[in-house]
Amino acid sequence: MSKELTEATFQNDVVNAQKPVLVDFWATWCGPCRALGPVVEEIGEEMVDKIDVYKCNVDDEGGLAQQFGIMSIPTLILFKGGEPVHTMVGARPKADLVAEIEAHL
Repeated sequence: MSKELTEATFQNDVVNAQKPVLVDFWATWCGPCRALGPVVEEIGEEMVDKIDVYKCNVDDEGGLAQQFGIMSIPTLILFKGGEPVHTMVGARPKADLVAEIEAHL
């Protein structure tokens, strides 16, 4: 189960994380986001030993969305050592997402 990411928890959850972090930037009104949500949950469960997964609601956390230049949602950003290392925009098949994540771990 992915956890909610907020500006208040970003430092601890992403910057200070012991392993890479995948952040799903989404919104409740976004159809592709709702479709991608369960896929991201599955990836988080299957890759629990490799990555942590968080969801960031862009309507609630506009500052984080602005900080990372989120223009379209869903956007997934993989962070390593607190820095963004790979960005994936739009709904994609699970196999494609997993391959891209693993390529950047």
